[in-house]
Amino acid sequence: MHRVAVVVVPPVLSFDVAIPHMVFGGARIAGAGDDPPGGGVADRLGGSPGYLVEACTAEPGTVTAADGPGLLVPRGLDAAGDADTVMVVGSGGGPADPATLAALRAAAAAGARLASLCTGAFVLAQAGLLDGRRATTHWDLAAELAARHPAVRVQPDTLFVDDGGVLTSAGAGAAIDLCLHLVRLDYGAAVASAAARAVVAAPARPGGQPQVVAAPTPPERGTSLAATRGWALERLELPLSLADLAGHAGVSVRTLIRRFHAETGTSPLRWLLHQRIGRARELLETTGLPMDQVAARSGLGGADSLRRHLVAALGVTPSAYRARFTRHTA
Repeated sequence: MHRVAVVVVPPVLSFDVAIPHMVFGGARIAGAGDDPPGGGVADRLGGSPGYLVEACTAEPGTVTAADGPGLLVPRGLDAAGDADTVMVVGSGGGPADPATLAALRAAAAAGARLASLCTGAFVLAQAGLLDGRRATTHWDLAAELAARHPAVRVQPDTLFVDDGGVLTSAGAGAAIDLCLHLVRLDYGAAVASAAARAVVAAPARPGGQPQVVAAPTPPERGTSLAATRGWALERLELPLSLADLAGHAGVSVRTLIRRFHAETGTSPLRWLLHQRIGRARELLETTGLPMDQVAARSGLGGADSLRRHLVAALGVTPSAYRARFTRHTA
């Protein structure tokens, strides 16, 4: 299994500690044998766990929580020494202890993937591990991160940033997005979609989506565009146009574009392309369909178009993507 060490830096929000356990716990690998049932949601999903997640901290014991009673973290920082991914949570933007900073530098030197949720980015920055890199944190603290650490290329208006082997996210929902992104990197889109369903999260929000979306304009008919997005997801193989989407929503194209951006932070056509690439990834992972059929069923046209879009989005060809992830499916 992929080992994840969650480095807890007090003060911490208990929810931030729970996020990686919940998301990675829902990543189950089909066809690899089942664990004995334990009664939890993950145990009812089938397949074997893809991750072993363990929280650790500089001073094992009860850790100060900013949102309630203290959290019991019995493991020390040695857990980060043999982890494949080391994820930092907490600190509230304050200073981290020297032992934590040293452990993070050692993990980086050993080749571990590094990540942070919300204010954990301040800890990575203090360790010097974000110097020269793109990074983000909660929008309300982004300016402070940039001021304290001018060598960091802070991107304040994005859900999460993947800068090679170092990843950072904004808070709460964006932290879930980052964890799902890591599952997609490790095990593919199908496993990540199942993990998203397990925690009842929206699948595959792109990291470049804005953190703060303007309050939607009150819909003329008292509803959001969620029904139209669901309708489109069932018809990705069709050549949907802005007029088609606007017709289903019962609004003008101009109103559709305005409301769509207000609700999702992106345009209708960009959203459609993202969903179609996600559909193509799942078909490549879970079927043996020829490339032209994968392209047709995902609404990407032909095999050449599929290749062009996948290379642009992921940096790999469809055949290389299939070779990497097919082994993880039943």
